[in-house]
Amino acid sequence: MNYKTPGVYVEEIVKFPPSVAQVETAIPAFVGYTEKGPKNDPTRIASLMEYETLFGGAEFEKTAITLDVLDEVATATVTAANLSKFKMYYALQMYFANGGGPCYIVAVNHYKTGTTVNAVDFDELVDGLDLLEKEDEPTLIVFPDAEALGQIDACTLYVNSLNQAEKMGDRFVIMDVIGDLEIFRTKVEATGLKYGAAYHPKLETVLSYNYKDEEVAISTYKKTLPNGTTQTVADAPEFLSELKGNNSALYNQAKKAIAAQRVVLAPSSAIAGVYAKVDSTSGVWKAPANIGLNYVIAPVEKISHKQQESLNVDSKYGKSINAIRTFNGKGTLVWGARTLDGNSNEWRYVSVRRFFNMVEESVKNATERFVFDANDAKTWTRVKAMIENFLNQQWMSGALAGSTPEQAYYVSVGLNETMSAQDILEGRMIVEIGMAAVRPAEFIVLRFSHKLQEA
Repeated sequence: MNYKTPGVYVEEIVKFPPSVAQVETAIPAFVGYTEKGPKNDPTRIASLMEYETLFGGAEFEKTAITLDVLDEVATATVTAANLSKFKMYYALQMYFANGGGPCYIVAVNHYKTGTTVNAVDFDELVDGLDLLEKEDEPTLIVFPDAEALGQIDACTLYVNSLNQAEKMGDRFVIMDVIGDLEIFRTKVEATGLKYGAAYHPKLETVLSYNYKDEEVAISTYKKTLPNGTTQTVADAPEFLSELKGNNSALYNQAKKAIAAQRVVLAPSSAIAGVYAKVDSTSGVWKAPANIGLNYVIAPVEKISHKQQESLNVDSKYGKSINAIRTFNGKGTLVWGARTLDGNSNEWRYVSVRRFFNMVEESVKNATERFVFDANDAKTWTRVKAMIENFLNQQWMSGALAGSTPEQAYYVSVGLNETMSAQDILEGRMIVEIGMAAVRPAEFIVLRFSHKLQEA
């Protein structure tokens, strides 16, 4: 202070070192189509109720659900080819049911904008992805409607996402294996494979399709004659809404039959919920695997132990696919924890990559306060102490391996240590950080042998 007037002056001296605040690790951005709400404007929400208020619900199914009635018993059938292509609302239901929290919605278009949007458009999804570059908080990228693009365009969209994740260094892509596995592994080709993970197969959920009574067609309405033949009932109602007034009991049967037709979804949204749940209960360093899935009846395809071998370890392309499997007495579990870069010893596991993302982003944000400070030993000491304190907290939480802090991490900064005199002249302060991240016990080997009798 510049003292000029006589008097008493109070000065507060900072004794505590600066600290690193851990960034959020499981904030997914769902890019796709909604019923209403802000378009091309990434919007943060915290609950399914908030989503419904801002973005609406699921698109009403039209020609997909038909009703057969025989002898006053209703059965419903769903034609998969005619189902709505827009899955965002169902995806958000699965996300929150599996532990999801705050997330971003990027609505690239609405189901209806004066006219009905009938197709999922590749360019619109890419534009939505590009909007995420301006957002710092999202750490996961999910495309609920990617399946409707077809395999080739979906793979291209995933490649663009991996490129963005690699460029930004603070996000991770959760992918669905769409179509043929071989083609998926061939077409998803990027240098940033470590920034994404793929899951297979699709899931039969407990969710029911959204529909309107007046748009559910009654395809047949017959009764059995005494001679055993069937005859179409005269003046039979054409739609479910007409049945409501003249036969309430049959109407209720029909509603139950339709509700029994379950939504089949790609797994990425449920997996995003698992990531959020594991991060909040254990930590981002814990592998998001061996976790039961809520709202899931079963995977649409049973994967055996033998079949998973080629999914988990891919000798041809080196791209691992995480399986979702059903186990007796345990339910449906996520049974894989690998990134697409499955042949990399360094970045093989989802938890390792995401933990590094978290530390890198947290330390980056914390060190911004030192930009333009004096590039001298005093500043170096403060920066080193700040980062070491943060890493020590991670080690004590179990995120870093080693029985001592020295075995778990190191932080180096200084002249002739990480910087040359030329670096200092050019304004560069270089900090080197090493971490021994814990890795999941993917293969537990129990070895048994006979012990010879000794007495």
